Amino acid sequence: QLQLVESGGELVQPGGSLRLSCAVSRSTLDYYAIGWFRQAPGKEREGVSCISSRSDITNYADSVKGRFTISRDNAKNIVYLQMNSLKPEDTAVYYCTASRRRVGCSFFWSYYDYWGQGTQVTVSS
Repeated sequence: QLQLVESGGELVQPGGSLRLSCAVSRSTLDYYAIGWFRQAPGKEREGVSCISSRSDITNYADSVKGRFTISRDNAKNIVYLQMNSLKPEDTAVYYCTASRRRVGCSFFWSYYDYWGQGTQVTVSS
């Protein structure tokens, strides 16, 4: 059973940066597509970014394009989400997800087989 543990969420001022990490254990990261989702209070969970198992495909929600960057280090079994120019509307719990599908990635939550517990990101002055 794959295990995902997110970290790096904290309180940051608008315009600041954070790097979220998703540590994968009990399996090898190479086999999985990874997605980042977020859920703000009172809102539905939404896809933020994803990366295919071979890193040949990355996708970003329009709201974060040009500000967020997803990357993966398969040797360390870690996926990162670098978040720059943060805005108050980025405030949410961020979740890391993994899919056994070997081609592509997706913003549909049903595409993914495993979920982490989430890490809180708060953007506020």
